[in-house]
Amino acid sequence: MRTAVILLTFLAVAAIPGSLLPQRNVASDPAAVTKFARDNPDLYPWLDRLGMFEVYASPWFAAVYLLLLVSMTGCVLPRCARLWRSVRSAPVAAPTNLARMECHSRWSDTVPGGGSSTEESPVDVAQRVLRRRGFRVEARGNEVRAEKGYVRELGNLVFHLSLLVLLVGVAAGRLFGFEGRIALAEGSTFTNVRSEYDAFTPSVWTDTENLEPFSITLEDFEAKFETSGAKIGEPRYFNAALSYRTGTNPEVRRQEVRPNHPLDINETKAFLTGHGYAPVVTVRDARGDVAFSGPVIFLPNDSSYASDGVIKAPDAVPQQLGFEGFFLPTADIGEQGPYSAFPDAFNPQLFLTAFTGDLGMDAGSPQSVFTLDKSGMEQAMQRDGQPFSRALRVGETMSLPGGAGSLTFDKVARFANFQIAYDPGKEISLAAGLMLLVGLTTSLAIRRRRVWVRVTQDSGSRCTVEVAGQSLTRWPLDARDTDAVVAALRPGPLPRPADSTHEGHRR
Repeated sequence: MRTAVILLTFLAVAAIPGSLLPQRNVASDPAAVTKFARDNPDLYPWLDRLGMFEVYASPWFAAVYLLLLVSMTGCVLPRCARLWRSVRSAPVAAPTNLARMECHSRWSDTVPGGGSSTEESPVDVAQRVLRRRGFRVEARGNEVRAEKGYVRELGNLVFHLSLLVLLVGVAAGRLFGFEGRIALAEGSTFTNVRSEYDAFTPSVWTDTENLEPFSITLEDFEAKFETSGAKIGEPRYFNAALSYRTGTNPEVRRQEVRPNHPLDINETKAFLTGHGYAPVVTVRDARGDVAFSGPVIFLPNDSSYASDGVIKAPDAVPQQLGFEGFFLPTADIGEQGPYSAFPDAFNPQLFLTAFTGDLGMDAGSPQSVFTLDKSGMEQAMQRDGQPFSRALRVGETMSLPGGAGSLTFDKVARFANFQIAYDPGKEISLAAGLMLLVGLTTSLAIRRRRVWVRVTQDSGSRCTVEVAGQSLTRWPLDARDTDAVVAALRPGPLPRPADSTHEGHRR
């Protein structure tokens, strides 16, 4: 147990960097590690070599966890065996000197019925009373041994087993589960295959070729913000209306997904983790043909949802077109230039600059949809030699210099971020948590105690009766058990402390 406690302390200390430093593949802030690297260029490489940005997937964290699992197994299983033997064991014999025990009473009386066999003996009466009160009773000669509260030991047994089950559950999730992130604009569809994820983190034994078959479509996204008071602009309500199909049931079904209310498809869950704006644009090339049309996701960079993004039209001819800029949901002009005064789309505007040339998408190298490769492109220039840029409201069109093409801002749509996760160990962990709660509550609430009754008969018709008990917890013995035995064996009021050795404790 000492080794397990030391390893558990090491595990807790090892988890501290995971709480203080940004971690990769965290849905709430996927760009946090990149931002830390940009702000700390000297410190970042050293921390990265130590695995500080992937603490819970690092070899050293896994090593401590594995050692803890082995240690807990070696600690818990033998202890469970001892507790089980204790539960099944018979009540222990009474000590030689019962006067040292709690709630001790001693008196002399005549043998019931003058020793007649038709009358119940004190031993029989004591057994009947104690059994009625829920004790496990065993009579040996002139002695009654009774014990109660074995459920407390079962609670200890369940509590210790729950720790081992919890470790197994966490390990199952880390070995067989996966986690991924996607961003869906309104009207867009996602199919659950690895290539469709924006980011995908499988576990060691994840079967990536046989993910749960389903597809989801973001039909509509609704967001509400505080419009007045000191907390103006704070989010109040997010709701994503999804339609989905599964491999086993091609029927289209619908469900609303909100924070902490995920879509659950056979234990693969889609959690709503964020949202933003996806302006819908139409790009035409120099010939007037539509080269691109649809929503484009712009990533928010502050609480007012001022967002950055790029638009690519690789099908434009004779030159490919690219646009870079920002979107303001409620555009306003301040001393520092345009900014968003409110996160809702009350005055949406799209600010763009244009580029012509080769987008570099045909080279075969992977390319982010949120960045524009300008190495093979030239920025569109106005006649006065200044860079070409425009601010567009919904419905407005900007035409590129030299008839290179145009872009129309059609409407404002929204997008939603989803974290899709499969964790086969969560049910095991939940069961372990319930076991821990029930076991700990039982072991704290139930008191294990013992009661003994000893009858000593002299050579005549008299006998001496002793009743005593013992609490096996830190709480004093409840005197009601011994009082019931004394009352049954010695009718009449219980003796006062002045004329008896009875030392009952009452709550």
